[in-house]
Amino acid sequence: MTENNLNKTENESIKNTMEIILHAGDARENIAKALDDLAVFDYNSAKAEMDEASKKLIIAHRLQTSKIQEEAEGKPIKYSVLFTHAQDTLMTINSEYIIVKHLIKVFEERDAKERGKVYDNRNEKK
Repeated sequence: MTENNLNKTENESIKNTMEIILHAGDARENIAKALDDLAVFDYNSAKAEMDEASKKLIIAHRLQTSKIQEEAEGKPIKYSVLFTHAQDTLMTINSEYIIVKHLIKVFEERDAKERGKVYDNRNEKK
């Protein structure tokens, strides 16, 4: 591989890594908005924000998986602190996503019980 091709490959790798960070960061913004919505009991808006967060996390996860698959296929991959940061960011935000999804269900069920309704959202789409 020529030096020019190597630089192009490295630049593409950095670009893909930055896209992971950006999509995950965008998802975090949606998750924060969902928490704000949850604080004022606007469950529909909170769920809509979480749906948007999910889409962005899926994109980030696919980018990460693509990079990992390259290494699994035997392509030499240079260690990158930036990629490690991207993975850390993605997994942290994914954990936040899981917790907030659960909080929405907990709050909805609590509010339904307070209103005297039997509400069971365990079979809703996760």
